Amino acid sequence: MITTVFITRYWKSVQARCLPRLAIARVCAALLACCLLALGARAEPPITEITQLRLERTDEGVMLSASVKFELPAVIDDALAKGIPMFFVAEASLFRDRWYWYDKQVVAAARHMRLSYQPLTRRWRLTVSPNPIGNSGLALGQTFETREEAMAAVQHTSHWKIADVGDVDPDARYNVDFRFRLDVSQLPRPFQIGAVGHADWNIAVMRNQRLAIESAR
Repeated sequence: MITTVFITRYWKSVQARCLPRLAIARVCAALLACCLLALGARAEPPITEITQLRLERTDEGVMLSASVKFELPAVIDDALAKGIPMFFVAEASLFRDRWYWYDKQVVAAARHMRLSYQPLTRRWRLTVSPNPIGNSGLALGQTFETREEAMAAVQHTSHWKIADVGDVDPDARYNVDFRFRLDVSQLPRPFQIGAVGHADWNIAVMRNQRLAIESAR
């Protein structure tokens, strides 16, 4: 009888000591699960899509018009509001069909864009150049009153000349790779490090389209 009472009291003592630890462990497990769910939600990159892509053969060469749809994540909006410029790149590569081998790249063009906000004047500035602009922003640009106007200029490209007339053989068939992306390599070093592996900074999209044989009228 004494032995039974002793064992019962000992077991209750063990339970009293272990229950708080078990409760803490359960709380930690729940917090860990919440963190993993949050990370999983953040791992989804922002939706970027090409809503329009038009190619034309004209007397001047090959013209490209495109519209790209995306929303800037809060982390990028915050950086812009603090005066940190963002760099976007539109790239187009013209390929000539070859039945015996891979298609031959005939020409490549790029459109580098530097978007910045000036807190003192509360205006937006977009600088566009065929070459990387860098942080100096010496290339010519446009000034916009609102964020919406500036973003519309970034997202829409009209009659961009990507190849000269002499680059295209009227009797050959061609296709074009069009790519649009946020260029994090030109951001300040701390932002480059923070962007690594962070889905919010992954704004990129690509589409291939056939160049029509008929000339534009």
